[in-house]
Amino acid sequence: MHAVVISDSTLTLSERDTATPQSGDVIVAMAGAGLNAADLLQRAGFYPAPAGWPADIPGLEVSGTVVALGDQVTSVALGDRVCSIVGGGGQSSHVAVPSEHLIAVPPNVDLASAGGFAEAFCTAYDALVVQANIQAGEHLVVSGAAGGVGSAAIQIAASRGARVTAVTRDDRHHRALSDLGATKTVLNEAGQISDPVDVILELVGAAHLAHAQYTLAPRARVVVIGVGGGSRIELDLLNVMSKRISVTGSTLRARSRVEKAELVTGVTRDLSELWANGHVHVPVAGYFPLTAVHEAYEAFATPGKFGKIILTP
Repeated sequence: MHAVVISDSTLTLSERDTATPQSGDVIVAMAGAGLNAADLLQRAGFYPAPAGWPADIPGLEVSGTVVALGDQVTSVALGDRVCSIVGGGGQSSHVAVPSEHLIAVPPNVDLASAGGFAEAFCTAYDALVVQANIQAGEHLVVSGAAGGVGSAAIQIAASRGARVTAVTRDDRHHRALSDLGATKTVLNEAGQISDPVDVILELVGAAHLAHAQYTLAPRARVVVIGVGGGSRIELDLLNVMSKRISVTGSTLRARSRVEKAELVTGVTRDLSELWANGHVHVPVAGYFPLTAVHEAYEAFATPGKFGKIILTP
C-alpha cells in the first residue's frame, strides 16, 4: 500500500505491506483522509500515536470502502461505504479499523468528502452533546469556527436548537458560517460577544478564552479541545464560583477502543439521518492526492481556509 510516512519531521510517500485485519477489524481502501492539527504536531515530533496504531503514519480519520474482514466481524460487509476515526495510519491507501468504530456513509454523500467527517463530527459531538449537554435555546460560542471541528459544531448545535456565535479571525467567512447555522459571526480580536453565553467550545485557547470567560452566564460550561492560541490564561475563580461555571476539556485520540465505540454509537444515532438529509455536511477547502501531501499540509497550515483539507488516493 501507499502511505504518508513521517521521518525526522519530514513527510515522504512510501510503500508498506497492506495490513491483514485482526479479529474484529476491517481493512478500508481509503477514498479520503482529512487533515487535522494533530497531524502537524505529530510531524513536528509531538502527539505520538497511541499503542497499537502505526507510529509513523499520520491521520486520525478515513473514509472508503471495506475490502477485507477480520474474524467475528458481522456488522459490515465487503463493499460497504464507511468512515471512521482512527488512532493513526489514516493517510494511507489501506487502513486497518476496528469494525465498531465505523460510521456508514450515506449513498448520496461523496465518499472522499466523508474523509473529513469522523474526527471533526465525533470531536464536536463529544464536546457539545456528551460533555456540555447543550440544550435548545442556549447560546453557544465556537472559537476557531471556520475549521473542521468548528464547522461541525455549528451544525450540530443548530440542529439541536441552540443559538450559535461563530468566532473567526477572517471576516470573509461570514456568509459560509451563517449558511451552516451560525446566528452571528464575530472576529476573535474584536471581543464583540455581548449576550450571556451558556456554552463555549474552545478551539483556540488562551487567545480567545482569556476575555470570553467574562461573557459566561450562570451554570455555563466551557469545553476546551484546542490550544493553538496558547494554553495558559488567568482564570477568574470568583467568576467561576459565583456563576457555578464548569470547565472541562478532552482529547479523543488516546481513548480506549470501548470509549470510542460508545462515541461512534451516539454519533451514528443522532447525526446519520441529518447527514443523509443534507442537514449536516463536511465543508471542504481542498482535495489533494497523496502524491501532493506536502502541498496539502501547507494548505492546512495556511490561515484563512474554510473547512477541511482532504487527501485522496
